[in-house]
Amino acid sequence: MTLPDPLLLSDLLRHRVRCDQGLDHGMGVMAWMHPPVHRLLGWVSRPSALRNSRTVWRLDQCRGFDDQQVFVKGAPSEIDQLTLERLPTLLDADLLDVAGERLGQVADLAFVPSTGEILHYLVSRSDPRLPGSSRWRLTPDRIVDQQPGLVSTGLRDLDDLPEARASVRQDFVRRSRHWREQLQHLGDRAGERLEGWLEEPPWDEQRSRRDLEEPDVRPQAMDSDPLEDWQDDDWIDREPAMQNRRPSQRDGDPWI
Repeated sequence: MTLPDPLLLSDLLRHRVRCDQGLDHGMGVMAWMHPPVHRLLGWVSRPSALRNSRTVWRLDQCRGFDDQQVFVKGAPSEIDQLTLERLPTLLDADLLDVAGERLGQVADLAFVPSTGEILHYLVSRSDPRLPGSSRWRLTPDRIVDQQPGLVSTGLRDLDDLPEARASVRQDFVRRSRHWREQLQHLGDRAGERLEGWLEEPPWDEQRSRRDLEEPDVRPQAMDSDPLEDWQDDDWIDREPAMQNRRPSQRDGDPWI
């Protein structure tokens, strides 16, 4: 079982610690770090809610984890709550801008599991315990000064930092803006097509233009007079034959 690289501290702390003896040492509660060099040394777990002591694990004791547990090798160090509160950390510290005004709060960090090097901190504008809040990446080189509970930077606004995760509200606003742009694009295309249809001449005008451009070459059957080709000789030749025809019974019918 290998560890993700990089790894978020929050992902590590939400797992229960299980040692190579099969014992459950509880959930992680906080980080053990060395802020001057931005390095994570280990983390702290709470074996029991009835005991005040905590167990400290070095980062090199971690062997891997699954969906619910992180597996460690070796024995931990015991520490009391009073000593634990004295451990230096930048987590939960207020982030200050170039004018000394509060911008947000350091909520999490990403580190390299093999060395403990902190790649960047995650900053929250509001309370980091609120679900779905935004996160911005703060690299160590953007930090001007640090002291217990305060991190000073040369930033003017959190938007100067790259956004690591958008809040539910910001994600909804971004999607709504994308939908509006798509609808606007579809409306513009429909308007262009409608303008094209309106600019085309009416059907009768198109037909008149087509008739002028393509003259009618169909044969005119009624242009000549059929009486001009009449032959009297043919009619005269047929008269004797009609005179010699035998009368039929219908010839004497007075009603015909």
